[in-house]
Amino acid sequence: MKSNNDNYWLKSGIINLVQNFAGVFFGFANFYILVRLLNKHDFGIWTLFMSTTTILELIRSGLIQNAMIKFISASDRSEHPKIISSAFVISGSVTLTCIIINTGAAYYLGLLWKSPDITIMLYLFNFIYLFSGALTQFNCVEQANLSFKGILVANIVRQSIFFLYVLVCVFWTFGSTLEDLVVVQIVATAASAIVAYFYAKDFLKVSFKIYPEWIKNLFNYGKYAFGTTVSSILSGTVDQMMLGAMMSPAASASFNIATRITNLLDIPTNAIATIVFPQSAKRIVTEGNEGIRYLYEKSVGTIIAILAPGVLFLYFFSGFVIDFLAGGKYDDSIPLLRVLLVYCLLIPYGRQFGTVLDSIGKTKLTFKIVLFSAILNLTLNYFFIKHFGTIGAPVASLIATTISFFIAQYILRREFGVSTFHTLIYAYRFYPEFYYKFIHPKLTKSKIKK
Repeated sequence: MKSNNDNYWLKSGIINLVQNFAGVFFGFANFYILVRLLNKHDFGIWTLFMSTTTILELIRSGLIQNAMIKFISASDRSEHPKIISSAFVISGSVTLTCIIINTGAAYYLGLLWKSPDITIMLYLFNFIYLFSGALTQFNCVEQANLSFKGILVANIVRQSIFFLYVLVCVFWTFGSTLEDLVVVQIVATAASAIVAYFYAKDFLKVSFKIYPEWIKNLFNYGKYAFGTTVSSILSGTVDQMMLGAMMSPAASASFNIATRITNLLDIPTNAIATIVFPQSAKRIVTEGNEGIRYLYEKSVGTIIAILAPGVLFLYFFSGFVIDFLAGGKYDDSIPLLRVLLVYCLLIPYGRQFGTVLDSIGKTKLTFKIVLFSAILNLTLNYFFIKHFGTIGAPVASLIATTISFFIAQYILRREFGVSTFHTLIYAYRFYPEFYYKFIHPKLTKSKIKK
């Protein structure tokens, strides 16, 4: 039993690490090409477009994704068709609502950011949103059944199609407009949805009926996860949007450069959060608070151990990294990156806090904390950008995240007895445990310092 559990964590961990690494790799590769293909203004517009559409994507996934995974993971298989069908009803309703909102807001966002191009881009995004709705549902069903292979393959298909297109544009000097880039995204999303379907079809037991009780259960759980997701993404993108509105798209582009570099450090955080969610939903039933406490401390400690070397390297070589990646046009991103690196060390604590509380049904509490953080971040960004310029954005985010960190740790200690110090102990132990378990497995475990 223990061996099977270890295999689950190892196999799932490797797949999710590869998936997140692939996402960051393609994101970086696309960025590396686009920052040279587009001028600073157009790259800023592309950044604002991606930030806006990310919010729309996460509005839908926030309402249904965690709820669907939780209930499928914790319920009898006979209930799965009802849950999946109810999730499709909610997802379809949200998709239609967001398309209407996006269509109505596109013109005004074009005026706000002084770009008619972004209006057309947002109109085209409606087609992406339809295909990504199906893609999200297929991925959720697979993840809820503790399978991740299809998610990996579908994401690689989606990202590689876009990457190959921009690569062709550079090497064959093939001109491309911002609207062309969105059209390619439509094709890529449709292709990945088809791939995801074939991996998830064995789990897709759909009942073509409406089940009000399950729609109510999913919605009541998901409404707070939805609020949490929206608040979280606003907290993460409001700085770029405010820079674009209060200063210029170019300022938003400079901040985005620093953000994209720190996205590398999100690989272990996202991978472990994906694995922890369905596991903690099971552990609260089988092991209670003790299991949740261990899961949180161990997962955060592991992430910190993996992040620390990368943070130190990027901090001391930030100038070299930005010049290499952005081609020397974004030296103003260097101080922004250094502030964001400190902020990155606190992200695992907040991410796992939300993951654990959502998985055991405390979505309302998570929502309150994240909403508070988003409002605080929005307020601080306004005043700091107004008085200090571009550097005010990362400083505001760091202060807001630090305050939220202390609040979250207090709640975790009260609810589960979590110790922040224990996460650092697990981080310290990670290196010898990894060495003896994977590099030198023949050595006895007694050699690991306890």
